[in-house]
Amino acid sequence: MIWVGQAGGKVADAVLEYESNSRTDFVTQAVAINSAKADLLGLRRVPVERRILIGQSRVKGHGVGADNELGAEVAEEDLDEVTAAVDDVPLHEVDAFLVVAGLGGGTGSGAAPVIARELGRLYTEPVYGLGLLPGSDEGGIYTLNAARSFQTFVREVDNLLVFDNDAWRRSGESLQGGYAAINEEIARRLGVLCSAGEVDDGPVPESVVDASEIINTLAGGGVTTVGYANAHLDRPARGIFGRREATPDETEVVNRISTTVRRTTLGNLRLPANVKSTERALLIVSGPPQYLSRKGSEDARRWLEDETGTMEVRGGDYPIPDSEYVAALVVLSGVTDVPRIKELQEVGRETQRNLEERAAERPEALRNLVWGGEGGIDPLF
Repeated sequence: MIWVGQAGGKVADAVLEYESNSRTDFVTQAVAINSAKADLLGLRRVPVERRILIGQSRVKGHGVGADNELGAEVAEEDLDEVTAAVDDVPLHEVDAFLVVAGLGGGTGSGAAPVIARELGRLYTEPVYGLGLLPGSDEGGIYTLNAARSFQTFVREVDNLLVFDNDAWRRSGESLQGGYAAINEEIARRLGVLCSAGEVDDGPVPESVVDASEIINTLAGGGVTTVGYANAHLDRPARGIFGRREATPDETEVVNRISTTVRRTTLGNLRLPANVKSTERALLIVSGPPQYLSRKGSEDARRWLEDETGTMEVRGGDYPIPDSEYVAALVVLSGVTDVPRIKELQEVGRETQRNLEERAAERPEALRNLVWGGEGGIDPLF
């Protein structure tokens, strides 16, 4: 996983913290890349030797100031440093590369597509992107950055997973608290998706979702949205000798899975989209083994086939013995009807037109200011 820019770095810390807390191991190597030295120093989980500062000769470690063209340029100039950071990755342990960036700023939105393109040129493993859209209230320049980066990023990766900050924002929430919650939610989704098939010494799933299932789901390219929802279980407290709980009713287990999958798909996509425009889908149901059901998962997968209209729906279960929840993760790949993307592009076009018009007017306005119009005073020299 390669995290680019300030937003990417914060997601990196959240993902690595999730990996540690859940005692899973799905990140073979983490690399953080930024043009701002302070952002790299603020990371908590990424090893110091895997923090790469780019653009030092151009921006002196102070960032690119939301200029994503400059972000792309400094990434091009320092590509050797970036690729050197992944040269020693044990490729036999790597299923794919994931490049993560916020699309509204400068370094992430500019550099991430450049880095993804270079990884695709050097390696045969798939290169995926994960892009974070800025909130619609963050300003026109950030929306324009995101629209331009989105167009470029989706072209340079094998699939682009998109998360929209607007889909998480709650009224009255502080900016810092809001972003921290978003990063934790992204980490949870990535954690469930990437660790579902990494069976070690825990219960073996009835239907394993391994890396090949994920790769085949994302193989069509384009844009992907991810949904997640859970249902709390009323389980007895864990004592010295474990839990003493009755075997749950099968009908209740099946219904809970079905309801959770519907909530995930119809109300918890973090890039809201018309599910009918889905090309391929993946479903993972997780929870304590006794609260999972083959029939429940199969029923949910058939419902997902009907809802999306695609027969390419893969799925499986992910047993987590100590969990207090039954959860569902839904991946909708290749979606083409996404209102937020259309809005992003329209606002981006409007912002670009506005900037071009103002740039065209500026020379004449400056002349009038400096010379005072016709018959102005003479300069000294």
